Amino acid sequence: MSDQRTMIENEYTPVTYDPQYILMVNALKKYFPVKSGMIAKTVGYVKAVDGVTFNLKRGTTMGLVGESGCGKTTTGRTILRLSGEKTGGEVLFNGKEVYGLSNKEMRDMRTKMQIIFQDPFSSLSPRLPVGEIIGEAVREHNLVGKAEFEDYIDQIMDRCGLQPFHKDRYPHEFSGGQRQRICIARALALNPEFVVCDEPVSALDVSIQAQIINLLKDLQEQYKLTYLFISHDLSVVEHISDTVGVMYLGNLVEYGETADIFRNPLHPYTKALFSAIPIPDPDAKMNRIVLEGTIPSPANPPSGCKFHTRCANCMEKCKQEAPKQKEIEPGHYVVCHLYDDL
Repeated sequence: MSDQRTMIENEYTPVTYDPQYILMVNALKKYFPVKSGMIAKTVGYVKAVDGVTFNLKRGTTMGLVGESGCGKTTTGRTILRLSGEKTGGEVLFNGKEVYGLSNKEMRDMRTKMQIIFQDPFSSLSPRLPVGEIIGEAVREHNLVGKAEFEDYIDQIMDRCGLQPFHKDRYPHEFSGGQRQRICIARALALNPEFVVCDEPVSALDVSIQAQIINLLKDLQEQYKLTYLFISHDLSVVEHISDTVGVMYLGNLVEYGETADIFRNPLHPYTKALFSAIPIPDPDAKMNRIVLEGTIPSPANPPSGCKFHTRCANCMEKCKQEAPKQKEIEPGHYVVCHLYDDL
């Protein structure tokens, strides 16, 4: 793996830090070894994230969408250095390479980067009361003094729609929406600058989803937060995001401003994805684009463009050569051979 990592590291050109971006991701790769045999020999790699590049401006929200298994969650966890070592590429947070930090530097950086997990119940310890869950990391990082600790936790809970008497209760005593508020309060308590929201509303009822989304937007305005919002729900992504990235099989196939992406989707996969958005009108006809076949295995992706096995616009070139990223309109990028002549 070390030889492979060295080879991959040399495949990209290092980026120059731009202060307007809190996060700069350049050719990020994360491979997981596939083991086989009695001695667990590595026989291949699952290419969960395979060359993702994007920049995220301060105080904005980037939506990350795609089918299940395309690498959205792994991308978020790799950015936060929660999935072990990266395989290749760069992750610059405030100009610092996250994977170049020492353990002490990374510990200090942890307070600035947080995550809200998809399932609020399994991400909360059943043995700790809510006050301890929210305040555990605050105490560990010595963010406030002992005298101010209780008031600080009460203040954070209040801003997330929780009451002070909830501190002595346990996670199983709350509803799904309340548990997600606890997870948000736990992340907010460390006064972060950047938060990965990993499908934070997918397990909730629609009415509760709206409350959580509005809470996240209010907190973003109040604390100047930056979000990477991972979701399957395209209507939610359109509502909360400033920019959108579309992932397919470990690659970012389209990226741009939310209005541009939804007004003029360019990649055939993006068009198919957006055609599945429900229209709240019983008389409206949906021009649904149905993709043939199933998503290929990330352990054995097709050659050339990874989407060519399911693409109605597939050309011979698509089967042989991987497309390059192109800027079709200002800030709107696509990775597809259909736009080679533009």
